[in-house]
Amino acid sequence: MKTRTLRRSRGLSMIEVLVAVVLISFGILGLVSLQARAVQVSVSAEDSQRAALLAGEIAATMWGENTVSLDEAVVEAWADRVADPAVTGLPNATGTVVVDAGGDVARVTITWRAPHAAEGEENRYVTDIVIPPPVGGGAAP
Repeated sequence: MKTRTLRRSRGLSMIEVLVAVVLISFGILGLVSLQARAVQVSVSAEDSQRAALLAGEIAATMWGENTVSLDEAVVEAWADRVADPAVTGLPNATGTVVVDAGGDVARVTITWRAPHAAEGEENRYVTDIVIPPPVGGGAAP
């Protein structure tokens, strides 16, 4: 009398392997897209911080001169630095300084557009600078 021995199946079938490869592929694709988005957000945050630093630079100049009405050449040199991304500026940027009619408040506006952003998708940083008059109305000793 012959006895039959049953063999256990060992290993994975081709369908199981394909399903595992598809699942791993989706996971890797998700990680790659997450990394791309993280880089995009990081660059945007860096640009925003650079805009704040550039606005602070012109504000410091105003405080140093003790007036919001700076010489036009100083403002133009600053605007050129804002527009030059190779040095310290921002991509596709413009910087403007507008002094109000009373001459005591200056509005600094920096506008830029990321290189891969859609048309009309601009970022803006705006700050107002007020230089208070000296206390007592006279010059400081």
